[in-house]
Amino acid sequence: MSSAHRVASIWKISSPLLVLLVPTLALAHPGHGSTSGLAAGLAHPITGLDHLAAMIGVGLWAAQRGGRALWLVPLVFVLVMTVGGASGPLFGTLFMSLGRELPAAPHRAELAAALAKSIDAVAARGKSQIGQKTMLDVLYPLQAAVAAGKTAREVADAADAAADATKPLKAIRGRASFLGDRSIGHIDPGARSSALIVRAIAETLEHGA
Repeated sequence: MSSAHRVASIWKISSPLLVLLVPTLALAHPGHGSTSGLAAGLAHPITGLDHLAAMIGVGLWAAQRGGRALWLVPLVFVLVMTVGGASGPLFGTLFMSLGRELPAAPHRAELAAALAKSIDAVAARGKSQIGQKTMLDVLYPLQAAVAAGKTAREVADAADAAADATKPLKAIRGRASFLGDRSIGHIDPGARSSALIVRAIAETLEHGA
């Protein structure tokens, strides 16, 4: 191959990549005015046309499905979009699975069974298991407490204790695993978030009883 042909081949391969080096052409969301600063970041989810179109689509899909999908689908959408790290999709998996598994008026045994299947779905999606310093270290003890007939307050207490028990563990899966030994001595954020959600649900149930 001649030098001219070699240069032409290199240019043909590299020229599309050079576009990425031009900031104004590589913006993911062009056309929304200012794209820097806290105010722009807070306003974009409700002013960006792509986000508005997604929210409208989610609302129409939920309305078409009806039933508990009216609140479950928007809830999962918000969780996936707003919760940091990998927790959003994992919480979304949990609640979507619960929505499929739970009957309209579940008994405790049905709730425990639905929780077990839903938590297994989270484990499969995250390719993790209990003991690896993730939200599973709270979710599995939560399911066990529900299956054992514990009260809402006792279930929340079990979730808090399980979250605290992640402190001495070394993170094996999840974002915290990048810290290695530095993750030891800190409560896992996913476990703590799960415990907070359980506590909020328990308090709501107690006040509504």
